[in-house]
Amino acid sequence: MTDLSILIVSWNTKELLLQCLRSITADLQGFEYQIVIVDNASVDGSVQAVKGDFPSASIIENESNIGFAAANNRGLKYCAGRYVLLINSDVVVKEGCIEALWDYMEKNKDVGLLGPKVLNADLSIQESCRAFPTIWNSLCRAFALDTAFPKSRLFGGQLMRYWAHDETSPVDVLSGCFWMARQEALQIVGPLDERFFMYAEDKDWCKTFWERGWKVVYHPKAQAIHFSAASSSRDPIRFYVEMQRANLLYWKKHSGVLHQIVMWGIMFLNNSIRLLSGSILAATPLSSRREGLERIHKSAAGMKWLLLRSPSRRGL
Repeated sequence: MTDLSILIVSWNTKELLLQCLRSITADLQGFEYQIVIVDNASVDGSVQAVKGDFPSASIIENESNIGFAAANNRGLKYCAGRYVLLINSDVVVKEGCIEALWDYMEKNKDVGLLGPKVLNADLSIQESCRAFPTIWNSLCRAFALDTAFPKSRLFGGQLMRYWAHDETSPVDVLSGCFWMARQEALQIVGPLDERFFMYAEDKDWCKTFWERGWKVVYHPKAQAIHFSAASSSRDPIRFYVEMQRANLLYWKKHSGVLHQIVMWGIMFLNNSIRLLSGSILAATPLSSRREGLERIHKSAAGMKWLLLRSPSRRGL
């Protein structure tokens, strides 16, 4: 069996994808590996560029953008490695990252899903570890209490901002930008839920790993840089609404009707707060006006979507 399968889903991120592949291949010395690229109908020349620079990579070309979960599932069928690295195209792997993940997996057979320390472009820590969402921590997010009191376990629960992210530890959720999955665990856990087009598939899959008896672990000795929102920035309002749809779908899948209704209310409240703050920003000097207008447009679209899918109407 191949040591590693590298699985990357790409949608119109040619330059970032090539940068990602260069960083990965530079860090794979000594490993037997395969690279599988799933392209969601990019129109920026991504496929041609990969064929030219990485001719040994297998490329699956979708006729349309089928979403993140579905594209990964399609790629997983071709992955023959003992471990599968599911990596976003906007990630750069730092030296020694893959070996550190490999070594940890080899020594800890009960770990099904492992993630590195994820850094922003400026090398600050990206919040890649999460707690499972609850009514309380979702309410704290809506009121930005986790931002106001980042060191508080009471208010900063969902994004774990109180934690230094400097020690190896089991966590509820790992961000879907970079996972190492054990092939044995994948055969038991099964594929990602394709009802999640984009967003929330990470917490849903992590929950399934835990439920099927596999640990989900954060390992900061391995590090990678994530240039987040590379795809979603091309159509921010659409992807903002998609995030809401995914979050409500998660609650529909994992909780009762009462929790779904409460979460709908929290999300509507959050959009209302964002609409108000956006209006304030839009009235300030030019440096903040653009951010304010973007927040207004996103929040208005989010509220409209929520009203069309109110608890009384049901369905997502």
